[in-house]
Formats: sequence, structure tokens, C-alpha cells
Amino acid sequence: MTDKQAKLRQNVVIEGAQDEAVGAQAIEPEFANRPDARASTPMQIRPAVAIEPELQRRIEQFLFWQSELLDSKQWQQWIDLFADDGVYWMPVTPDQTEWEGSPSIFAEDKPMMEIRMGRISHPMAWSQAPAWATTHLVGNVVVEAADPQQLVVRSRFQMMELRRDMVRHFGGTYRHTLVRDGDSFRIRLQRVDLFNGQAPYDYVLQAWV
Repeated sequence: MTDKQAKLRQNVVIEGAQDEAVGAQAIEPEFANRPDARASTPMQIRPAVAIEPELQRRIEQFLFWQSELLDSKQWQQWIDLFADDGVYWMPVTPDQTEWEGSPSIFAEDKPMMEIRMGRISHPMAWSQAPAWATTHLVGNVVVEAADPQQLVVRSRFQMMELRRDMVRHFGGTYRHTLVRDGDSFRIRLQRVDLFNGQAPYDYVLQAWV
């Protein structure tokens, strides 16, 4: 290993006095270095498990139907897809492991979803007028775990949101914990990790992604 390679492995990219402010710190002394991405703990990606093709098809159709309900604003039917103890969770960062005692973008059980539905469907809801719509694409559906009671399903999504004359794009990863309900499923947990969750926005999310 060369001396240059050794310094790069130690994150030394600028040689010189270590106590001399450089770059952003020379302009703003309070500037803090961004965390080392290699030291973070991203959401674990588990390999797919083998399942029957018919089960895979039913899971995919369930996820597609969920996105159709969101895009058509059939909020109550969408909420009804959740189990009685179901939770919709959108963490702030991918390494977040719980929502109790930590900030989240969304952390809602069914009663909280009902409250949100009532607010955004109210005739005087300014955030929903005059034009507001979404369209979802869901794909890369992978079953990470399966047993007779429940399944853990990972998928990717893209959502385009239209509000008045402004279009916003969101994308990321869904992870559903599905409990079997006859030939269909109920959602025990829907985790939504936004790819662009840390980006600045002119207004906050009003409805579920």
C-alpha cells in the first residue's frame, strides 16, 4: 500500500496543519463535518425467500391496489387495509429502528389515520385545493420472510405529486409486514423510507406516500 492510499483510508484528503481551518470551516468556524457514511447503519437489505408464484402475484396485486386507493383518494378503503393494530411509519433516517421517543415524519395507528383523513377530506381543507393529485409506481417486490401467519415484503416506489402548478417527486423503499387474511392480507406495519426525505420542501406532506 502506498503512502497516499494509506492516507485516503484514514480520510486524510488535505495534507497540512490539522489545526488550520480549511474549506467550509474557514468561512464558518462552527461548520460540522458530515457523518462518515461508512459509519452509519442503513436499513438492512435481506435476500428474497422462495415462495410460490401465485403468492408472489397476490402480494404484488395487494401493493398495487393500495397505491391505486391512495391515488384515487379512497382514504377509508386504504385505511381498512391495515390490521386493527396496524401502523404507518415514515422514519426520518434509514437507520431509525423505532418511533416511540424519536421524531418521525409519520407514525400513525388507525385512529390517527382516521383523524388525518377527516382533515384532508374536509371541504375547507386549503391544502387540497384547487388541484392536488398523486400517481404511484410500485415495483421490485421482494419477500424477505414468510411464515404461516405473516410476511415481510420489500418494494420500491416512485410517487409524483401535483399541487396547483407544482410537481414534486418522491421515491424510496416500502417495507410491509403483512398478516394473512384468507386469500388476502392486512398491513401490520408499513415502513416508508424516503430516498429524498432530507430534501427541503415548500410545504409538508399532507397525506400518505
